[in-house]
Amino acid sequence: MTVRRLLPVSGQTRLSGETRHGVAPHRGRRLSAAAVALVAPLILSACGDSWLGGDTKPPLPGNRISVLQHENSLKPTQGGGPVEIRLPAPEPNEDWPQAGGYSHHSMQHMEIGAAPREDWTTSVGTGNAKRSAVMAEPVVGEGRVYAVDAQGRATALDAKRGSTLWSVDLAPDDEDDNAIIGGGIAYDDGRVFVTTAYAEVVALDAATGKEQWRQKVTAPVRAAPTINGGRVFVATLDNKGLALAADDGRILWTYSGNEEGATVLAAAAPAVDNGVVVFPFSSGEVVALRVDTGAPLWNDSIIAARRTDATGTLASIAARPVIDNNRLFVIGHSGLMVGIDMRTGDRSWDLELSGLSQPWIAGDYLFAVSVDAQLVAVDARNGKILWVTALPLWQDDEDKTGRILWTGPVLASDRLIVTGSHGEAMSVDPYTGKVIGRMDMPDGINLPPAIAGKALYFLSNNGDIVSLR
Repeated sequence: MTVRRLLPVSGQTRLSGETRHGVAPHRGRRLSAAAVALVAPLILSACGDSWLGGDTKPPLPGNRISVLQHENSLKPTQGGGPVEIRLPAPEPNEDWPQAGGYSHHSMQHMEIGAAPREDWTTSVGTGNAKRSAVMAEPVVGEGRVYAVDAQGRATALDAKRGSTLWSVDLAPDDEDDNAIIGGGIAYDDGRVFVTTAYAEVVALDAATGKEQWRQKVTAPVRAAPTINGGRVFVATLDNKGLALAADDGRILWTYSGNEEGATVLAAAAPAVDNGVVVFPFSSGEVVALRVDTGAPLWNDSIIAARRTDATGTLASIAARPVIDNNRLFVIGHSGLMVGIDMRTGDRSWDLELSGLSQPWIAGDYLFAVSVDAQLVAVDARNGKILWVTALPLWQDDEDKTGRILWTGPVLASDRLIVTGSHGEAMSVDPYTGKVIGRMDMPDGINLPPAIAGKALYFLSNNGDIVSLR
């Protein structure tokens, strides 16, 4: 077995036939890094007719300075002098039952071993293909790792040995399981809950994989479900927020957000804490609802006022919102990260930063990765940038080819861990932003890992679970 090391140096709500109306402003439309390939032909067609074989004019003389490069460059906030970052001590945890850890997505500081190395690698099915993609982060509950492959097959593994315990194909008999995108998985109280691109939510027995119930919803689901208090919260592709009963799958209430015609490929699971569920939608809307009735409490639109690049034309919120100590933190794809008071819905601060991955909160500090491959530390109290670390943006930096998508970070034992679509994991000092370790992975990784029992569990793009312990 090859040993790999991560080197350390240290709207509208419907309830029982009733309709409730909530304010849901829609302030525009915003293409993601993943969508750039789709819009590139359109951009080229606007740059002259050489692409179609016509005549071209010679370029004007002089040096060219990229406007987008300047706009996308984040810098530490000036003034106030150096800031000492103080983090809570690392804590062990045995389970990681949902995407983002628990329903609030505020996992603070996890504990792992001093020098994690590959323990085992096991395939859980099909990886990324032309018409399907691995979208569901692995979860861990009661000694088992659960994952969903790119064709909607759910699998349970023994967390210590990596052996397969059961595997279930969730595709309906009349569906083509070779062309699906989306879905997610969560564990709670002896059940595994899976959302699918077939517009269904399925509950399985966690020990055997036997189906317990299956509920049809309004549209395909790309995000993982969130479980809290006997309810399963699901956000659909048509921007519906639903609450289902965990015991039998019946729909308790439905909230209708603003629909959006074009979105990024990813989607975000809702966050739940203290009787409030926060749904992020592809329209850029964030809405807070009561968990028991679905009644709207407040909403906001996380859309940047100005973006000049093509990657800012989608308003989607693909990063999970984080609730911590009555504070909500959200990153939008259009170029805005905000801190919101959960009690009032008022913004405490906002920052021009575009992201696709959940920010990580630890104490009074936020860590986030931008779509432009910059890892930043932010003061969660005021939104000030404390440090910025530029991650590799291209596999071939000289030719600017092979764009790298970074995912994360997660904070474990005084290391921020990020993973790249090119097949590398990197550890960064959370206090200074200095890169302190690298490790080659068996394939590219577009999802953050689960952390449980002092181990890291990564799901690679080729459908393998890699355990580092």
